Amino acid sequence: MREISCGEITDAVERLCVTAATVLPPALGILLECASEAESSPAGASALCDVVENFKLAAESGLPICQDTGMAVVFAELGQDVHITGGLFEDAVNEGVRRGYENGFLRKSVVADPLRRVNTGDNTPAVVHMRLTAGASVRLSVAPKGFGSENMSAMRMFLPTDGIDDIESFVVDTVRAAGANPCPPTVIGVGLGGTVEMAALLAKRALTRPADRRSADPFYAEAEWRILGKLNALGIGPQGFGGDFTSVAVSIETYPTHIAGLPCVVNVGCHATRHAECVI
Repeated sequence: MREISCGEITDAVERLCVTAATVLPPALGILLECASEAESSPAGASALCDVVENFKLAAESGLPICQDTGMAVVFAELGQDVHITGGLFEDAVNEGVRRGYENGFLRKSVVADPLRRVNTGDNTPAVVHMRLTAGASVRLSVAPKGFGSENMSAMRMFLPTDGIDDIESFVVDTVRAAGANPCPPTVIGVGLGGTVEMAALLAKRALTRPADRRSADPFYAEAEWRILGKLNALGIGPQGFGGDFTSVAVSIETYPTHIAGLPCVVNVGCHATRHAECVI
């Protein structure tokens, strides 16, 4: 049994909050740079050049990529041979978020109640998803989620007789309806299967996959490419100015489901779909 202190968890989450807010994942950065060179629309190309310059300046200066530094979503994989000491795991995570957003001068956007709307003042609590894994380590991934994109997400319960064409149409309709609101080019996470909450979790987790990595299942890898082509054919373009690149990546994650249902969630990510991770 390996002991890991809450202090170590807090320190790691604090670092990850700042890194995620200021450094774009490398694969996504490369895709955006390539898109800026390939975009045929002058207005779209100009917008993409600004996007690329912005994320490079953010990394150099340590300033946030986007003014909306999001609600902190934390994925934690806790090895079964780890014992957390010195307090509660979620308290340690939230303390890390509090410190990260305070010391990193990141915008605090969380309200304590969804209707009464009083800001918590420190961007806590985080949304924490934890699962037990084998081993004696803890893998942490902090994925700040801005709500310009989160607000454009959608959920639908399909019939078990519906097929991949129906799913693809739903994804395309969701992105079409979103238009320029999620600051395209977007990254699209699709969760398919399980139950309603599992599909939502799959879609959010899909956004943390490296943007240049396709599904390991050839059936879904092909669907990802088809959907991406259909999204870019919409012509919404970078920042909604029109052009070839409405999206730069589509990631589909699946889970077994019930014979009577087919839940699907589309989680929309902006061009600054951020996350940072480490292993303790």
